[in-house]
Amino acid sequence: MINGVKTIGIIGGGQLGLMMLEFIRRLGLKVAVLDPDPNCPCAKRVDHYIDAKSFNDRVAFLRLAQASDVITYEFEHINVALLRILEQAGHKIYPSVDSLAIIQDKYTQNLAMEKFGIEVPKFVAIPNMEELNAYWCRYEKKPFMLKSRFGGYDGKGNFLVQHEQDLETAFKQLGGYAGEDRLMAEELVKFKRELSVVATRGLDGSCVFYPVAENTHKNSILDTTCIYDSKVDLFGNEWLGEGVWDQAVDLSRKVMECFDGVGSFCTEMFEADGRLLVNEVAPRVHNSGHPTLDACVTSQFENHIRAILGLTLGSTEMTTPFAAMKNIIGCENGKIIGFEGREKAVDLGAHVHIYDKAASKVGRKLGHFTICGKDAYGLLKKINIKAIVR
Repeated sequence: MINGVKTIGIIGGGQLGLMMLEFIRRLGLKVAVLDPDPNCPCAKRVDHYIDAKSFNDRVAFLRLAQASDVITYEFEHINVALLRILEQAGHKIYPSVDSLAIIQDKYTQNLAMEKFGIEVPKFVAIPNMEELNAYWCRYEKKPFMLKSRFGGYDGKGNFLVQHEQDLETAFKQLGGYAGEDRLMAEELVKFKRELSVVATRGLDGSCVFYPVAENTHKNSILDTTCIYDSKVDLFGNEWLGEGVWDQAVDLSRKVMECFDGVGSFCTEMFEADGRLLVNEVAPRVHNSGHPTLDACVTSQFENHIRAILGLTLGSTEMTTPFAAMKNIIGCENGKIIGFEGREKAVDLGAHVHIYDKAASKVGRKLGHFTICGKDAYGLLKKINIKAIVR
């Protein structure tokens, strides 16, 4: 038992839960996981698997609470009303239910940050089709992003509106007719690159920050993340430009203060014209923080668990000058029977992480690999791991 905690409960049994699980086990603690999928990566590796009908299963949430001393989660699309019931009954939940309630609605998330002095892309709620048409005219008929306020990830829930004829299609496709609090419009930012910073905040308010990450996406899904151990790249050049690194870390600090975060949070940003705008906040460990597993003294997963247990946070210093992480994405649907290219990746020094998912789906994250060191970027191009399915 550590600080009164014997069992940690995790809502969601996917790869993020799996990587948290590894550190929890090292501490000798027990784990309970709630997930509707009995074949999820965590199901057979935990002490208590809560087989939920869905993530809205009240009975399953109560069972998780009874089995756990503290609860966390691996994704933010959770029934807040059920979490409030647990919280009001005295169960500890981190990050807090209040912060989750704000963040899981992209519109209220942006409102909170704007009020706190954090710069975000210009945005407005779109309650109905009439307002969407009016916005199109006010915005001088320029392309913009129409977004679902709830539940979007990996590009899902976003629609790039480029022409007037897109308006009705976008509104209908994103569920605009289901209610007046469903959608928001956001200016289309012409950015130089996408950055992110993972930070971890403890129960005592102490905060640590990981190196600024540069992210590239394919089909709106994170493809690669690169981190350096300093503000200069492998050639001695200041890769982020004057002041951008410090600005990124400062934005991450403000985000943690804004939402009174506990645990690991990721702040995603656009770099545009020498300034940074916050694109989105994830109140959890994040895909762009995966390089920390193999390239930092303490990973984002370990520090998240340290934080919710009330332990001292670990060092975020890199143990290598450079690290590049690449996701292994499903290219076809079917049962996974193996992985092609894994042996070559290991031979080239890659740290390979397979998530033990039973099936591949197009666009599904099945694993990732990280290469560390000065030759990492070149080696990254020589590796291609692909799921073999039937």
